[in-house]
Amino acid sequence: MIAVLGLVVGVVVGLVLRPVVPSAVEPYLPIAVVAALDAVFGGVRAMLDGIFDDKVFVVSFLSNVVVAALIVFLGDKLGVGAQLSTGVVVVLGIRIFSNAAAIRRHVFRA
Repeated sequence: MIAVLGLVVGVVVGLVLRPVVPSAVEPYLPIAVVAALDAVFGGVRAMLDGIFDDKVFVVSFLSNVVVAALIVFLGDKLGVGAQLSTGVVVVLGIRIFSNAAAIRRHVFRA
């Protein structure tokens, strides 16, 4: 319940304050969001499997975001940022869909 309340408060604060993303961070924000979604779907799957650990979730969440942003940053410095961004999105997308399928199988027993 605390997580849902935090989500609602975060959305309301974002809508009211309308934060501006600095242009230096713009290329990394979509990758960070996809990495965070991967951690969230993994956490939901772990919760349904009965093996959820809050410390593992927090470390997974933060490390996914940092590593994904670092890969894109290095790609930008090497001149292949678009290719590495696509690679990160593909890998994390596969993980998200895999976790979503496991969640679906658990919830619907199918």
